[in-house]
Amino acid sequence: MTDDSRIEVEGLHKRFGATQALDDMTFTVRPGRVTGFVGPNGAGKSTTMRVVLGLDAPDRGRALVGGRPYRTLSSPLSHLGSLLDAGALQAGRTARNHLLWLAHSQGLPAARVDQVLEQVGLAGAARRRAGAFSLGMRQRLGIAAALLGDPPALMLDEPFNGLDPEGILWIRSLLSSLAAQGRTVLVSSHLMSELQDVAEHLVVVGRGRVVADTGVPELLATLSAGRVTLHTSAPLAAAEALARAGATVHAEGTDTLEVKGLTGEAIVTLLNAAGVPFAELATHRATLEEAYLELTRDAVQYRGAGVEEAAR
Repeated sequence: MTDDSRIEVEGLHKRFGATQALDDMTFTVRPGRVTGFVGPNGAGKSTTMRVVLGLDAPDRGRALVGGRPYRTLSSPLSHLGSLLDAGALQAGRTARNHLLWLAHSQGLPAARVDQVLEQVGLAGAARRRAGAFSLGMRQRLGIAAALLGDPPALMLDEPFNGLDPEGILWIRSLLSSLAAQGRTVLVSSHLMSELQDVAEHLVVVGRGRVVADTGVPELLATLSAGRVTLHTSAPLAAAEALARAGATVHAEGTDTLEVKGLTGEAIVTLLNAAGVPFAELATHRATLEEAYLELTRDAVQYRGAGVEEAAR
C-alpha cells in the first residue's frame, strides 16, 4: 500500500436550504493508521462521507481518493471500500447473493465473495436471507462488502453499532490489522471508548468544519498535562495553599481536589512546606471521551437538559 490510498477533503462547502452542513471542511486521511472521525450530531460527518463517495455534490471544494474523485475511478470498490448504512441491502437476497451482485458489478471473482464472508464470520450464514439478519450481522455483511475489492482505503460509518462484545473485539483487531497492512482507514463513531483502543489519529468536527486534527496520544497528553488528583484530610487548607501558588483547584468530593497548573512534584513540595497532610496524589490520565467533550463543547447543536453539567 502507498500514499496513493489517502483520502483528501479540501475546502468542502455544502448547504441544504438554510442549513450550512459543511463550512470549509478540510483534512487528509493518511495510510498506515486508523483515523477516527468524530463530532456531534449535525457536525457534517455523514455529509462529508457522502461527498467523498460522490453521493452528494459539494457547493465548493473537492474530495479525492488516491488523488482522484471517486466517481472517476474504474472498479471503485478496488480503491475505496465503504460502509455508510448496514441496512442498505435487498432483504430478500441471501448474504452471498448480495455480495455476488456487488462482485459482478465490479468484475470481481465469486471466490472473493467466499473469502470475505469467511473473514467477517458469516460463512455459516451465507445462504440465509439478509432481511432476517440482526443488526450486528448486517454490520458484518456491510464490512464484507467494503472489503470485497481488497481496497487500499476504507471508510466505515459507525461500524461498532449492533455488535456484541466478541464482535467489538473482532472489529478492533480487523481495523488495526488493515492499518498495519498500510491501508488508509477512516472510522466514524460515537463510541469514544472503542476509538481510544484502536484510533491513532483523530479528526474532530463541529458545525461543518474541523475542530481538531491530531494524534490521539498527543491529544490525551495535552489534556492530561497539569491535572492532578489530590486526596487530603484538610481540603480547605490544601486548596488555599495551592491557590496562593497559582493553581486552579476544584473540589471533587469531601476529601478530593482536582488541581491544575502545578506538577505533582511541585504540589508535594508545597504541601509539605505548608504542613498540610495528604494521603494520595495521582496525575490525571484523560480519556478520549473527555477530550471529545472538551473539543466539541461549543459545537453541539442538540443538547439535552443536564448534559452541560454532566460534561464538566
